[in-house]
Amino acid sequence: MTTNPIPPFHLAFPVRDKEEARAFYAGLLGCPVGRESDRWIDFNLYGHQIVAHVSEEAGANATNPVDGEDVPASHFGVILGWDDWHRLADSLKAAGLKFLIEPQIRFKGQVGEQATMFFLDPSGNALEFKSFQDMSQIFAR
Repeated sequence: MTTNPIPPFHLAFPVRDKEEARAFYAGLLGCPVGRESDRWIDFNLYGHQIVAHVSEEAGANATNPVDGEDVPASHFGVILGWDDWHRLADSLKAAGLKFLIEPQIRFKGQVGEQATMFFLDPSGNALEFKSFQDMSQIFAR
């Protein structure tokens, strides 16, 4: 798994089942597992630390319209290199993952053009993985 040269972020989020989270994040997405207890588990998400905490209150339904799509208001993910994003998209399609928003190019021909895809983990947490051909566009206005 490639890593990001920017300092890593830490994000904790609720999941309904630790082993289900392990199968999704470590198994399907290929995130190495770090420390864990019976109620939480750390994953290395492209050099960033994410922590799945077992909770009975996982998932959210709020959305916000972005470039013609209803984007989950609560979501997280990473910005990958262009080729890494396409490899992951192909891998997830081949695995039969159901997408909330299919892999696509958003803001085509505009400032901030990006590849993006959204999907849920087994506990209903929304993830967005995106990429820019021109990384200087990440914060472009």
